[in-house]
Amino acid sequence: MSPAYLGVGYIIGPRLAALNFAGGVLAWGLLVPLLTFTIGPYIQAAQPDGQPIPWSLLAGAIYYSIVRPIAVGGMLVGATYTLFKMRKQLGVGMGRAISDLRKSAAAHTATTRTERDLPSKAVFAGVGLVFIAMIVLYYYFLSGAGGLSSSKILSGALVAALVMVIVGFFFAAVSGNLVGMIGSSNNPVSGLTLCTLVIAALLMVALGVSGKGGVAAVLGVAAVVCVSSAVAGEMLQDLKVGHILGGTPAKMQIGDLFGIVVASLVLFVPLAYLDKAYHFGSNALPAPQAGLMAMLSKGIVGGDMAWPLVVVGILLGLSMIMIEVKSVMLFSVGMYLPLGTTFAIFVGGIIRWATDKLRDRRGLNDAQKARVDNAGVLTASGLIAGEALCGLVIAGLVGSGKDVTLLHWTPSIWAAIAALVILIVVMVRVPLANAGSPDEPAPPTAIM
Repeated sequence: MSPAYLGVGYIIGPRLAALNFAGGVLAWGLLVPLLTFTIGPYIQAAQPDGQPIPWSLLAGAIYYSIVRPIAVGGMLVGATYTLFKMRKQLGVGMGRAISDLRKSAAAHTATTRTERDLPSKAVFAGVGLVFIAMIVLYYYFLSGAGGLSSSKILSGALVAALVMVIVGFFFAAVSGNLVGMIGSSNNPVSGLTLCTLVIAALLMVALGVSGKGGVAAVLGVAAVVCVSSAVAGEMLQDLKVGHILGGTPAKMQIGDLFGIVVASLVLFVPLAYLDKAYHFGSNALPAPQAGLMAMLSKGIVGGDMAWPLVVVGILLGLSMIMIEVKSVMLFSVGMYLPLGTTFAIFVGGIIRWATDKLRDRRGLNDAQKARVDNAGVLTASGLIAGEALCGLVIAGLVGSGKDVTLLHWTPSIWAAIAALVILIVVMVRVPLANAGSPDEPAPPTAIM
């Protein structure tokens, strides 16, 4: 059981962790057994030479080919419903984007240092360079697949780059406004990225661009918009803190741009090694949202989407909205993820529930409870970060292609249980041990 998933479950809490696990229970406790029982015998009878498929393999094939497309439909509804609930905030963000664009020409001439932004000429010059670079990149994607005329390749690259710039501008403004006003947890990156992907894919189909090149171009547009929306939210947090401390916006913006460049260069290597060692989308690296994007782009542009099953998932998502399920997206992600992952998240939620119960029984005041909560979140975050760092080291060793095994030992189930018990004790005792004195002031609460 992954310590990182335990940490995720602890952070999101017992209710959301249970909701996520409920999706896995529906997938593996109802849909997979039901479909295996009903259509499994017919599949076995149709096998040549009377060689039956192992039932475990058959159940896995049913999960990947039938249940997962249903989960995709549910995630589409979840993302759309999230954006619908935030329609007022989205409208405000769009309005502010247009207003800020009108004011950008005079922003850098402000006499007050704390109100001085980057010159609009520099900003638009940067956007122009990115636009040209994206045209070249999307042209490379489309031409590399073959089977398309030069006019279709050029038109597809231009349309993809235009969608990237226009949608990216508005969605980045929306993300920045929501994060700046409410907090990082309210950044609807998944929903915005899905909307971008669908728009780009439909435009590619309208232009007659199909095949692997069209899929790569659509994913390229979605990736850029996804990253720009996420970065916009984080930059607004930085600018908000800088405004409180009296910083100069222009200098902070330059620093953020350097940070983006450095992070992009640094992250390329570990991502490449992770994909080489385990391959994104495998059981080792499930990557549910990335898998969803790939499935949608292949389905719309490539024409191989199992639309009847997606429609079933959409109807399932609508029914969950009707019965007021708290997060349709989280439930559908639980259906999409492996059951072991959702169960580990659920166990993490149970650990959080047990910690909260023990905290309440001790009669702690509000300041002590706040310290317990902060220590618990930090402990869970440490588990996530620690496993990520170890995973990068292991991926680098595995990706080298050499046998770097130092100890050929397969631990028993009892050793795994003992390790789990130790993790549970640490995740419960460390937060409670940091309650502190009743006379100490409450710590500041981080904006999530």
